[in-house]
Amino acid sequence: MLITISEVLTPEQVHDCQQALLSAPWQEGKETAGYLAQQVKTNLQLPIDNAIAQQVGAFLLHILNNNPSFVAAALPAKILPPRFNCYQGGGTYGNHIDNAIFPLADTSQRLRTDVSSTLFLSDPDDYDGGELVIEDTYGQQSIKLNAGDMVLYPGTSLHRVNPVTKGRRFASFFWTQSMVRQAHKRSMLWELDQSIQRLAASNASPSELARLSGVYHNLLREWAEL
Repeated sequence: MLITISEVLTPEQVHDCQQALLSAPWQEGKETAGYLAQQVKTNLQLPIDNAIAQQVGAFLLHILNNNPSFVAAALPAKILPPRFNCYQGGGTYGNHIDNAIFPLADTSQRLRTDVSSTLFLSDPDDYDGGELVIEDTYGQQSIKLNAGDMVLYPGTSLHRVNPVTKGRRFASFFWTQSMVRQAHKRSMLWELDQSIQRLAASNASPSELARLSGVYHNLLREWAEL
């Protein structure tokens, strides 16, 4: 299941994030990569303990937790604090699959990466290349969204970022442990939720909406892990 969500951030919020990132102390992305990833990763990242990264990340978490489309698509149980990367001067990240488990900082808890997300913070006209290419059972998808838009896809997907040959590409990336572990079940719940929303907007019968809403919540009750 690959889902894009438009206008997660307003243009003003994108601008504020960009200004903060421009003043941040970037480091080589290889420093946060495992042995295999180091061989295909040539980008920049913010240290996760950097004050700017933590401040902008906390802001994005607040936005995400209040975005109905993100909540409906990811069904979050835990969200790893957003991280930030920058691609420029030919920077790229070759084919890889994300780590299955991440520790949650300053806790004894861990997070399973059911859902991967990228929030674009640069407009597509600001850089050449830089497409996020995702390969899974739904085929190969090349993603290059407007600043403030985001894409969600299964953490099991093989993916890469094509080289940025001109300009600079900022983005935030993070992972979610979903209440519903299996991607195909999340997909069914998402489609059902979207159908209910469309029916509600078309003034469908209240009794029909209540019936479908009941089916949704009973499926979620059956599948959710808390």
